[in-house]
Amino acid sequence: EEYQRPIERGEDPALLARMRRRIRPLLMRRTKEAVAKALGAPAGMNWQDCQVDLDAAGAPLVSVRGTVAAAAELKGVRTWHLSLSHDGDVATAMVVAEG
Repeated sequence: EEYQRPIERGEDPALLARMRRRIRPLLMRRTKEAVAKALGAPAGMNWQDCQVDLDAAGAPLVSVRGTVAAAAELKGVRTWHLSLSHDGDVATAMVVAEG
């Protein structure tokens, strides 16, 4: 609760930036794990080829290229859906790979 209220009200931009820096690596790791599972975890993928970007409205989206894009193409994946959540130091990502 100590962190939640100031962040929600935007009263402490430094705190918000610090929390985002702390959470971002956790969310990236969880997203990459979820993408791997959605693709059946094939060998040979470079996980730098999988990123989380933001759309125009600020919603997260999966962005793939190179080895991950090739694996997705083999599976017939054309669209990714991503849901991210975190609470403290716990982060989760749910990915749906749609063909």
